[in-house]
Amino acid sequence: MDRTVRNQYLTIITLLGILLVLAIVGSMIFGRYEMSLVDIGNVIKNRINGTYDDKFKIMDHVLINVRLPRILLAGLVGAGLSISGAALQGTFQNPLVSPDLLGVCAGAGFGAALGILLFPDDSVLSSLLPFVFGISTILLVFFLVNGQSRRETLSLVLSGIIVSSIFNALTSLIKYVADTGDKLPAITFWLMGSFSNTTYTHIKIAIIPASIGIIGLLVLRWKINLLSLGDEDAYTMGINPGRTRWHIIIFSTLVTAACVTVSGIIGWIGLVIPHICRRVVGVNHGRLLPVSCLMGAVFMILVDSIARNLTTAEIPIGILTALIGAPFFAVIYRQSKGGT
Repeated sequence: MDRTVRNQYLTIITLLGILLVLAIVGSMIFGRYEMSLVDIGNVIKNRINGTYDDKFKIMDHVLINVRLPRILLAGLVGAGLSISGAALQGTFQNPLVSPDLLGVCAGAGFGAALGILLFPDDSVLSSLLPFVFGISTILLVFFLVNGQSRRETLSLVLSGIIVSSIFNALTSLIKYVADTGDKLPAITFWLMGSFSNTTYTHIKIAIIPASIGIIGLLVLRWKINLLSLGDEDAYTMGINPGRTRWHIIIFSTLVTAACVTVSGIIGWIGLVIPHICRRVVGVNHGRLLPVSCLMGAVFMILVDSIARNLTTAEIPIGILTALIGAPFFAVIYRQSKGGT
């Protein structure tokens, strides 16, 4: 039986890997400036050989400097938000938990709005502030939860609601005083999430903290299995639930803050993708987290391709993830016991 399950898992991983490659290639091909596989091959060949043909000059720029960084960032953000959501759902034993549970997205949103308002011409500070405020939310949550060990899980959720409300209110205040001609539209567009104007700098900003967080969650995946059984069972298995929960929260926060910093607020993916993966591979987080990573990357790349190709004006990706994710989640809910 174990061998059968393992073979099924490897098959799923292989299929998702193939889908990821197809999604990447499809995103390279389709766009306002369409390319063929032959064109892409010629551009890559010229890059490898160090030769540049004027015939492929525009294609080279579009593929290497515009589409490729956008595809890579979309994949990273999709993988990060999905694995973060899956880990937190297992940690809190609640399938309705998402990566913004503890206010990370609200904090990052405030940081971005503040950066656009005060430092519109400083790209470094504008990129740094969302990450700093996203990470700072975990410090506020820790301060509020400190001393509430008996009901730690409930305290964490309530603290997250409090922190989110505070930062959302501050963001609304910034939007209220922002210049309606320039800064307010920029803030609003950022809050809706987008990969437009993505460069390799954005990848450099997100790759290290996101990778640390993802690797940390993968290392702790067997402990998440124990936490999902309840604190008492986790104690009997030899782990400290409180300490382990905080380790998972820190890694999840690191991933979420890094992703939101470079993409804006993108909802639903961290909630819906883990649900889909749980139906495919079960509740074992040893399999669930890697599958969530891959499926999240595929989903985000595909949605981003739709966002930039569906209309002449690019649609904020947060709108599309909500339009796709909410109905899909409603179907899952109706099919579950809670919906019958």
